Amino acid sequence: MRDGRHLDEDDVRVRARGGSRPRTRRRPKHENAQPAFVTGVDRGRYRCLVGDRSVVAMKARELGRGSIVVGDIVALVGDLSGRPGTLARVVRVEERSSVLRRTADDTDPVERVIVANADQLVIVVALADPDPQPRFIDRCLVAAYEAGLDPLLCLTKSDLAPPDPLVETYAPLGLRWVVTRRDGDLSALRAHLTGRISVFVGPSGVGKSTLVNLLVPEARRAVGHVNAVTGRGRHTSTSAVALPIGAPASAESLEQLRAAREGTVDREELDHGWIIDTPGVRSFGLAHVSPDDLVAAFPDLVDAVTECPHHCSHLDGDCALDRWLADSRLTPDRVASFRRLLASREGDLQR
Repeated sequence: MRDGRHLDEDDVRVRARGGSRPRTRRRPKHENAQPAFVTGVDRGRYRCLVGDRSVVAMKARELGRGSIVVGDIVALVGDLSGRPGTLARVVRVEERSSVLRRTADDTDPVERVIVANADQLVIVVALADPDPQPRFIDRCLVAAYEAGLDPLLCLTKSDLAPPDPLVETYAPLGLRWVVTRRDGDLSALRAHLTGRISVFVGPSGVGKSTLVNLLVPEARRAVGHVNAVTGRGRHTSTSAVALPIGAPASAESLEQLRAAREGTVDREELDHGWIIDTPGVRSFGLAHVSPDDLVAAFPDLVDAVTECPHHCSHLDGDCALDRWLADSRLTPDRVASFRRLLASREGDLQR
């Protein structure tokens, strides 16, 4: 038996390396990938609109752990026929023009992207059954301003309570609003949705899914009810879904809406739009939103805020807003609205 001092190459077993293909960090460019619009997400499967047909896809491994959400513009390869049982691959997610996000609560550092590439946030709130929650509206407004979305307040169930008190609360913000009622005319709401990609957000039980079914009858979104004891609605929609209104689903209609957002097409010339219905929410954390993000939505307050001390909360202490108010250089209602939205970044959604 030989010892280690007398070994040669014939005595050493060389283990074969797994596979003959060398490793590389280069990834295929997929230059022939087809653009698609994500209309639904369900357990790792993405329903995408390619042209005028619906295709189911999965995420390619090289994309890693990044999220894909409804509203994303993606690139697909593979079987794009849309036939039952076929599956394409998402190989690229295009840059987003807007991102609506929230956190689980105000202490959660993890941001959750809800929808991408929308340009309008429709905040759906019932006037009664359940009662309106101003703090929920405030938080949605903060999220809309941070995301660069135009907010629209949609007040439902006006047959149960008048809208005037709530409308007066938000008048200083110049917030657009529309009122609906059960079995009522939705032409005013449709007018606000035409030429836009709109996200519907609201608590459970406010009639959001009912509105969607009236606007898009083939949607067949599940409708819930309000618990008479808790005053809260039951979650019915479990995932976000994008639906066309006024025209069949097609890539051409989406391209027109994107052009309208960029200002190259007049919205008034369009007679269609898309809506994205989201599940009812009971929490809307704003840990990702800073006071500076919110100031951008109040251009009339910017000059005053620049005179505030470093790290000023704008809620109390030596805030320049108070000095400008004392000199009548600011509108009290606007400052009050700004501070109410700032305060809504703290605490839960309870009234």
